[in-house]
Amino acid sequence: MTPPHIGPAAGEDAIDESSIRYPGWPVVGVCFLVATFAWGAGFYGQGVYLAELHRLRGWPASLISTATTFYYLVSSVLVVFVSEAIRVLGPRRLLIVGVLFMAAGTTLVGQVTAPWQLYGVYGLIAAGWAGTSVAAINNTLGLWFDKRRGLAISLALNGASCGGIVGVPLLVGAIGRFGFPATSVGAALVMIALAVPAILIWVGRPPARVPPADTASGAMPVEARSATQIRNAAFRDLSFWTITVPFALILMAQVAFLVHLISFLAPTMGRERAGMAVALMSAMAVAGRVIFGAVTDRLDQRKASAASAASQALALVIMINTHDEVALFAASALFGFSVGNMITLPSLILQQEFDAASFGVLVSLVTAIGQFTYAFGPGLIGLLRDAFGSYTVPFYVCVALQIAAAAIVLVRARARPAL
Repeated sequence: MTPPHIGPAAGEDAIDESSIRYPGWPVVGVCFLVATFAWGAGFYGQGVYLAELHRLRGWPASLISTATTFYYLVSSVLVVFVSEAIRVLGPRRLLIVGVLFMAAGTTLVGQVTAPWQLYGVYGLIAAGWAGTSVAAINNTLGLWFDKRRGLAISLALNGASCGGIVGVPLLVGAIGRFGFPATSVGAALVMIALAVPAILIWVGRPPARVPPADTASGAMPVEARSATQIRNAAFRDLSFWTITVPFALILMAQVAFLVHLISFLAPTMGRERAGMAVALMSAMAVAGRVIFGAVTDRLDQRKASAASAASQALALVIMINTHDEVALFAASALFGFSVGNMITLPSLILQQEFDAASFGVLVSLVTAIGQFTYAFGPGLIGLLRDAFGSYTVPFYVCVALQIAAAAIVLVRARARPAL
């Protein structure tokens, strides 16, 4: 199944994306559900798996963390080809395949008895992550939305926060009652039972859009260009790199900080209140996505990105230099407000600055490069923490990454070749 071209159309007035009856909005709901499972099992669940495998098997945390890095690296390679996969399979089949791989990996992660098995299981989860997370959701919603794409993506990716707020406590509670092996099987069954029927019912055929007449200059029509040609052109494009590099740095700092946050806060406020700070951060991520999604189409996306990175840097500086609980909670809220938008903003800038037919390929490529980069973030911060004996230097490194990203994302190419 090859989805139709998604560029702006001459007759697009007939497609009212703002209407509550527009068939794209149920697809947003499905993507929210898929994101909830993807982040619950494939992102936040990594911390749960590490703790349980360490407790049950006695394997060193470093060994399990190495498998986690392997998972991120494998999925970063697979994510590059999501746009091709969606052209071949269509959005419905891609999402179903992603859910099934994620469910298979989730089932088996509770059954592993040897470290080598963990790498195979994480390979399955990596394939599931590629088919259910940022690139898959952006590509899917890009087939239904143009003018309201920012809001649609923001709403759908709130499922990522839901996976952390709801999914992780449910996993931990079920493990305490039923054990890790049974819980992993149960989580996979719930994932399949809820996500697959929703995809089958609501993810149908995208609306047809007429290709834009923008090739009068004699450039190769974007429809005729292969994904490889689009990627090769992007690598020579300054605008592409001033999107890719800053968000790779931002996500590296953000993921590293989030992985180490409880360890940083626990000595000051205890693990229970540290957990409350993480919950507040996740709740603010939801609020930030909703508020930003409502106004994003009227903002300069690059300036909004720079301001978001600067606000996270400010939050980190506050947390490094205070032991006051109120200030720590306030800084957690400030940091969390931008967490979700850092996943959404790259695709919105790509939509503004590149032609519509290149969108799916480029968003997959940016996502893959960012994921490859942030795979090393938690380990880097851990090494710096061990070397300096505290989180002060490591978190200032995160501040430096955020400030550098804020400066780079403001750089715009004066002229770009059409991709």
